[in-house]
Amino acid sequence: MGVVNVTPDSFSDGGRFLAPQAAIDLALRLAADGADLIDIGGESTRPYSQPVLPDEQARRVLPVIEDLVGRVGVPISIDTSSAVVAREALAAGAEIVNDVTALAGDEDMLEVVLRSRCGVCLMHMQGTPATMQDNPQYGDVVAEVLDYLRCRRDALLAAGVPHDSIALDPGIGFGKTHQHNLTLLASAYRLHELGCPVLVGHSRKGFIAKVLADKEVDRTAGSIGVSLSLAAQGVQVIRVHDVAAVRQAVLLFEATGGIDGRAAVVE
Repeated sequence: MGVVNVTPDSFSDGGRFLAPQAAIDLALRLAADGADLIDIGGESTRPYSQPVLPDEQARRVLPVIEDLVGRVGVPISIDTSSAVVAREALAAGAEIVNDVTALAGDEDMLEVVLRSRCGVCLMHMQGTPATMQDNPQYGDVVAEVLDYLRCRRDALLAAGVPHDSIALDPGIGFGKTHQHNLTLLASAYRLHELGCPVLVGHSRKGFIAKVLADKEVDRTAGSIGVSLSLAAQGVQVIRVHDVAAVRQAVLLFEATGGIDGRAAVVE
């Protein structure tokens, strides 16, 4: 899954793709580099970010989605927790809703998903982007994330969302310390217990710089290293900024025996 942030304040690219044409060009390049999905968002959810009104999110992402549908050649995901934005993005041709609140942040989002019959990704987050890194605490981070995602999955199933439409994301960096992130990543295989495809978004995040003891380090190589660990654990969807580098690494990892037959790889 290739990442396209149509925002002025993303932690990873500093607003380089806020202009519609820049975002469109990026999405086309990511698809050409081998992305199987493109995730487009108009609201930064980095730590201490503030909410963006739905109208502004829609103003940012809709021209990009409308231009790409029929051109990009792979499914488009809308990264939003707003039902208004999701509805308009799906009408424009997006096929998946990627919601950091696991459809709990907007009471109308479930109806949007049910009516559209789209795919949906449910993510775990402790708190909100504005508060999640204040003091995240868990007794057992893996067990608690699993329990939360199980509950959200079951709520959607009970509401009528098809099982094969749901993916689950442990929410790396969303209300977790660096150690919580590392523990979850090392235990990503546990998420297969829930019977849904697993999506992990670790790319360029702060724990990489923490492990390498260098705040200014280029995080591409670290992102690749984590991607290989996730691929070896059978994670189906790897959400990254550097699609070409990760795809090449995963293909060579697989070709040399690093991935067994259980692992379904999507870059």
